[in-house]
Amino acid sequence: MNKETMTDLIIAAKAEKNLSWEKIGNDLSMGPVWVASACLGMNSAPPEKAKAIADYLELDEDVAKALEAFPTKIWDQAVPTDPLIYRLYEVVGVYGDTLKEVIQEKFGDGIMSAIDFSMDVEKEENPNGDRVILTLNGKFLPYKSW
Repeated sequence: MNKETMTDLIIAAKAEKNLSWEKIGNDLSMGPVWVASACLGMNSAPPEKAKAIADYLELDEDVAKALEAFPTKIWDQAVPTDPLIYRLYEVVGVYGDTLKEVIQEKFGDGIMSAIDFSMDVEKEENPNGDRVILTLNGKFLPYKSW
């Protein structure tokens, strides 16, 4: 089974059971953002987590094996038209150079890892309109000279 078929089955089971990523992650003691990413095919799951997800969704062993498979992290290189995803591109477009300057000023020449990384999404209720809080937590990796 490929990642695309796996994702289709997972999304269908999630909808049929009226589940959220938050509930799945909490019930399985896993981060909901990570669970969503693995289920959407962008990360591989260790065997015990893959089995737990498949069992929880009442899906077969083929889905668990597909969850374990290493992904090929390729995405459409065109600017997305989905408004939410586009706005994230816009944030990086507008603030990318600023973030680079501030990070390198604080840490030196390097990058933030997207491998040794975690992400969280929180909702802050606000009378002027609810707020989205994204936390990106990546290890700093300095460039080396040799």
